[in-house]
Amino acid sequence: MNSLCSRHSRSLPTLWGRPSPHPEERGRLPSEAQAAQPRGRAAPEPAPAAGGGSGSGSGSGSSPAARRRLPPGPRPLRGTPGSGGGPAGRNEVQSWTTAVNQSLHMVWQKIKRQLILVMSFLLAALWYCRRLYAYLAQLLKWWSRYLQRKFKKNLSVLAEVDLLGYCAREWKGETKQAKQMKAAYEELFWKHHIKYIRQVRRDNYCALRAVLFQVFSQGIYFPSWMKERDILKLPEKLLYSQGCNWIQQYSFGPERYTGANVFGKLRKCMETLKTQWTEISGVKDHDERGNMCNILFSDENKEYKLYEAIKFIMLYQVVEAYEQMKNEQKRVPVLFSLLFARDTSSDPLSFMMNHLNSIGDTGGLEQVEMFLLGYLLEVNIRVYRLYKFNTEEFQVNYPEEYHRDWQEVSLLTEDDHHYHIPIIRI
Repeated sequence: MNSLCSRHSRSLPTLWGRPSPHPEERGRLPSEAQAAQPRGRAAPEPAPAAGGGSGSGSGSGSSPAARRRLPPGPRPLRGTPGSGGGPAGRNEVQSWTTAVNQSLHMVWQKIKRQLILVMSFLLAALWYCRRLYAYLAQLLKWWSRYLQRKFKKNLSVLAEVDLLGYCAREWKGETKQAKQMKAAYEELFWKHHIKYIRQVRRDNYCALRAVLFQVFSQGIYFPSWMKERDILKLPEKLLYSQGCNWIQQYSFGPERYTGANVFGKLRKCMETLKTQWTEISGVKDHDERGNMCNILFSDENKEYKLYEAIKFIMLYQVVEAYEQMKNEQKRVPVLFSLLFARDTSSDPLSFMMNHLNSIGDTGGLEQVEMFLLGYLLEVNIRVYRLYKFNTEEFQVNYPEEYHRDWQEVSLLTEDDHHYHIPIIRI
């Protein structure tokens, strides 16, 4: 029986082509199983079961095939029960990973909405800031262009330009008049040392603007007679002291008739003239005065008040001279004799109605008014009349009788209607 079992055990195939491991070696690690076997020796055969053998009562009756060394069993794989990398460890790692993933998923679910809202808000804010920046840039660009157009439109006295360059732009033809103008400009450049020119707006205030701009920019003070009188009281003085009720028909340039409001408007004009003249003439620095003049002569409202105040002072001077001539109180300048010699200005009323009211509206200053303007401002107005080139009237002074201590302002004209400001550089 024992030999039969041995025979059958040799004939049975092993599992997966390998002999089954010994029962005691199944729970061991591969290293432990190898360490349990003595080196160089075959593994001991298992003892036969009690009473299981026939024909032999001891282990010496076993067959030689049973006593031979059994092949070592297969090494246990990682993850098998009893090892550190077995299913228990793997399950522990998997459970820990699953817990972390679940925690991260829960956290993500909680912050996902807030994160989406924050990102949406940031994108909306970025888009809004970009649109706002583009809008502000467009608004700033439009506003700068508007101010530039408005400043250029209102600036009544432009910056200095080269005299000969201005002549080349204005007189390009080869006509007789163009040749005469070119020769006159070259005469001013080489002989009179006029290198630059400031263009003045071409309207019926042109002469007043060119003269008054130079008076302010040069820092010329009030005339001596103005220092002795308060110019703010001149309208009331003409009305109440000299009985000039007709001054209610005084016109402010394009405004033909103002009626009872004339005194209030005249007083505002006189206040503007006195304030601006006092402020600008008190500045010592030439460049600062120039900047103040540029600002003043860019404001149409203030600018026209200055001109109307000067016009009214001209009327006041005519009324004073007329009373002196009528009463023969003292000698008056020759210019008043010329003024009253005209049929259209034989008295102050006709002078106002026929000449003064049209200044700034339909006409400008004539030569007699230029004499009067220089006289009341106590300045010598030197005018270069280009269309009178090569004649004695090419250069004239208004008035002809002027004092040596008077300041001088210069004008340049091509037709005695429109005037520009020449700049003399030696």
